[in-house]
Amino acid sequence: MGTEGEQLTEQETAIYDRQIRVWGVDAQRRLSKSHVFVSGLKGTCVEFCKNIVLAGVGSLTLNDDRLVTEELLLANFLIPPDENVFRGKSIAELCCDSLKDFNPMVSVSVEKGALSNFDADFFQKFDVVVVSCCSLLTKKSVNAKCHKSPKRVAFYSVECRDSCGEIFVDLQKYSYCKKKNEETMECTLQYPSFEEAIAVPWRSLPKRMSKLYFAMRVIERFEELEGRNPGETSADDLPNVQKLRKELCEAHCLNESQIPDSLLQRLIASRSEFPPVCAIIGGILGQEVIKAISGKGDPLKNFFFFDAMDGKGIIEDISNVNS
Repeated sequence: MGTEGEQLTEQETAIYDRQIRVWGVDAQRRLSKSHVFVSGLKGTCVEFCKNIVLAGVGSLTLNDDRLVTEELLLANFLIPPDENVFRGKSIAELCCDSLKDFNPMVSVSVEKGALSNFDADFFQKFDVVVVSCCSLLTKKSVNAKCHKSPKRVAFYSVECRDSCGEIFVDLQKYSYCKKKNEETMECTLQYPSFEEAIAVPWRSLPKRMSKLYFAMRVIERFEELEGRNPGETSADDLPNVQKLRKELCEAHCLNESQIPDSLLQRLIASRSEFPPVCAIIGGILGQEVIKAISGKGDPLKNFFFFDAMDGKGIIEDISNVNS
């Protein structure tokens, strides 16, 4: 990822000196030449954007045409609370203005339009694509368009509901270096797409699979069937969500106890984000993107789940048979 052969400028070397001491000149060079696209600027993606701008990516393109609401202000520290400042501006425009102040070395811009309308040629311009707050269909579609690019485009989706979070990673065919017994080894991983991963039959998954994985799939499917935007659920939807859970569990030969009512209720009843959870998930996402760009360190494959109720972060590798 990033343009090979180009060196850091003296100014970049001076600004990123401390980071270079941690992950090396080559990793920083790759970061400084990389191009990242982010769509859906809720709390988690805002944390992520802050992290990668401070790390020194080459450019960051933001996409979110929504106007500011009180709910969106709760976990988005990039939006000035003054209505006179944010009136008439989109979330992406406001976040762009703030992020430019974090690191003038990074080019931050806004791309207007619906995420689902961007074609494969558009995503080809980027090294990393991160989406949030989009429908199941759009998530699958964007991931598929990234696969059509002649170069590898890393795809990430991230969702936070109540005090829970999920990250999905698709690095396609990915090679990286790791140290073992003082020797540097080259490793290669094959990632499934999001559509391929969630198509894996539940009965073939490990018995100790994260309950959050199943719950997120139920709610995602419910929103798709109801024509809802992500997060447009309430406690009143619980009976219908429970009915869908029963249907899906029967189809997949899974015991309904793997998707507790208490977890479903938390995920559908709260439309607010928890800033501490956003900071955790956004921090991990930033770390994973930096690893993917730099080619250093074991990348996450391919789901990460976090639940603040028990404070645990869980990695699950959910791959199709051919992977």
